[in-house]
Parts: sequence; C-alpha cells; structure tokens
Amino acid sequence: MAVKIKDVARAAGVSVTSVSRVLNNGEHVSEKLEKKVRRAIEELNYSPSLIAKSLKRNKTNLIGVIIPDITSNFQAMILSRIEEIAGRRGYNLLVSNIVEDTGKVVKYLNIYQEMRVDGMVLMHEKLNGDIENFLNKTDIPLVVHADLGMNLPTVIIDDFQAGYDAASYLIAQGHRKIAMIAGDPRDVCAGLRRMEGYTAACRDHGIGLKETLIRHGDYKLDTGYRLMAELLGEARGEFTAVLAASDDMAAGAVNCIRDHGLHVPGDISVIGFDGSQIADIVRPRLTTIRQPVEQISERTVELLLEMIEDEGELWRKDRMKTVVLGHELVERGSCRRIEA
Repeated sequence: MAVKIKDVARAAGVSVTSVSRVLNNGEHVSEKLEKKVRRAIEELNYSPSLIAKSLKRNKTNLIGVIIPDITSNFQAMILSRIEEIAGRRGYNLLVSNIVEDTGKVVKYLNIYQEMRVDGMVLMHEKLNGDIENFLNKTDIPLVVHADLGMNLPTVIIDDFQAGYDAASYLIAQGHRKIAMIAGDPRDVCAGLRRMEGYTAACRDHGIGLKETLIRHGDYKLDTGYRLMAELLGEARGEFTAVLAASDDMAAGAVNCIRDHGLHVPGDISVIGFDGSQIADIVRPRLTTIRQPVEQISERTVELLLEMIEDEGELWRKDRMKTVVLGHELVERGSCRRIEA
C-alpha cells in the first residue's frame, strides 16, 4: 500500500499541514520540525504525488515532445539538447516517437493535453485535417519545427535555400548530372522545400532535370542504400553526384556505392544534409549542409518557456513568431571537382 502524507504526519508526530509546509519549503518551518519530518519521510520511503502537486499548483513542469523517428541521428541530437536545456530550467520531457505515422500525432497530442503538460514541441512536419484542427483549438503553448502555414511559433532553417545551396555547390564543382535522394514530399520542410531548392538551382544554372534521377525516401540509412542501388541499377552513368536530404540517407548511399565497386568521390560525389554525427563517422567524411543543432534547441526551449511562464499572454499575442536560423555548408571528403 502506498504511503500517504497522513502516514508521514503520524510517524513524525505532527500535523498534515506541517508535513506539507516542509515538503513545499514553506516559511516558519523550524529546524527541529524539518528534521522530524525528513526522518519520517526517509523511514517510510515516502514520495509526494506529482499529480497531486501539479493539480494544486496548476503546473506540471512537463513538456510533451512528438518526434518523427527517434532513430534519426539528427532528430536524436535535437531531442537530447532540448532535454538538457529544459532540464536546467526545471522541466521534464514526455517523448512520443511516432515512427513517421501521422495517425499517431493527434493521439499523443490529446494524451499530452489530458496530462496537462505545460507546453509541447512538435518536430513532425506532416499535416492533416485532424492535426490542424487540434493545433487551431489548443490553448497549450507549443513550438513547431516546420512551416506548417499556420499561426504557430516556429523554429526552422530555410530548407529551400539550403537545398539550393547544396545543389549549387555541386554545380560549382563542375557537376551537371546530379541525382537526388529526396525526403517525403509530404514533409513540408525536409521533404518538399529541400527538393524545391535542388530543382530551382538546376533550373537557374541551365541544367535539365530528369525525373528518373529523383528518388523519395524516409531519411534512414537503409533507405539511402536501397534508393542508391535503384539509381545505380536504372541510371548508372547518368549522374556524377548525389544530393541526399539527410546524412543518414547519404551514408547509406556511400555504402551502396562502395559495395558496387565504385569510389566516393572518384566515381560519384555525395553530399548530405543535417550535419549529424554520422557525417563524421562514414568514410569518406560527408560534405553536408549543417543545421545549427544548439541554436535550434535553445530557441525552441526559450520560446516555449517564454509562453509558459508568461501564463499564456505571449502565446495569445505572438502566435506568428517564426525564428529562421542559418545553415552552413561543411566541405569534407565526399565531393570532388570535375574539370571541364
């Protein structure tokens, strides 16, 4: 049977009110009283009810996070930093890994609402009617990591420009036949915007686009391997470089190229996206578009806690706030220059 506060009071020989004052660091608590109560708590192994305390304070110090795929190197880095930064401010995370299943998003949003979380972070980029309805109606402060076209506080990079810069870099290296292992076009930033940047760069530099050189994946390493194998099987010799929408897919592509007896970057150049740890692990190290993990995490927590700790005032008056952070192209060993 769970130990209750009245059991602590009885063991310490004090009132329930006195125990409550000690637990809540109240004023006018003598050293003698505190020692008696703390001793009873230790002997009984008493743990205060988080739910009861939350109801009393109308605050849970919980932040709900919905992550598309926790196995993603980049998303795991963001989640880790958000947890660390929020923890220093006294907040704990509840994390839901939806494994790219849009149908689970509203389920977890409703669970978070029922649990009275103080705020939410939505890292998922896909939108449907149910998700949109929830986001329009909720009064829980939240921050999203994609430009969903809604009046919501957002922390993002310019994915279109980043995709444009990646393709332009390859073009500047002399490549005129560039394939792309793109993301899911339903993902408005990582999928759609990055591919649009790639196509715009090719168009602006007078390079014809071939639909047969574009593949769509889910950002995972094994998917990058599989889609690279498709390209090598169906369009071998038709491209000299590959732009991948994630470092994980780029690493998979590199492994596939090497398994087919080809060399990176001697035969095919590969550029990734995110600047995750896998870009340093794969050989050759990946040239990549680095996203500012630290800034994304810091601004997400900072913006969310501003709304939470202003008791909703900022949430109501500043729903449109969008933070666009810079990206960086990091040159390593996976791309080479083609001489004219």
